Amino acid sequence: MKLYLDDDVASNLLHRLLSLAGHDVLVPAEIGLSGDDDAVHFLQAIRDDRRLLTGNHDGFEHLHDLVLESGGHHPGIQVVCRENDPRRDLSPRGIVLAVRKLSAAGLALQDGFHILNYWR
Repeated sequence: MKLYLDDDVASNLLHRLLSLAGHDVLVPAEIGLSGDDDAVHFLQAIRDDRRLLTGNHDGFEHLHDLVLESGGHHPGIQVVCRENDPRRDLSPRGIVLAVRKLSAAGLALQDGFHILNYWR
């Protein structure tokens, strides 16, 4: 799967683990977009036909809604939500496992907005 990790989740460890799991991973630092607005990251993911992986639920839910309400499409958004209890937060390995489980579920991922925490 082609993935774009936005600034909220991009880390060397997650990048490496996703790559080892067979994903084609791109992060903002590789293309000079570190620190840019959510809309810039989303547009980059759309242009590259990559599913966006983020920790910013609210910002990307609004962008998702905007694109679909205007008749557009996107490759999909996968969100890692932070829990009120940091011990329950998805680790990088947990994120990789959740991505795999979501992909194996056979759901339509294009134009989707999926919370990875549900796929632990």
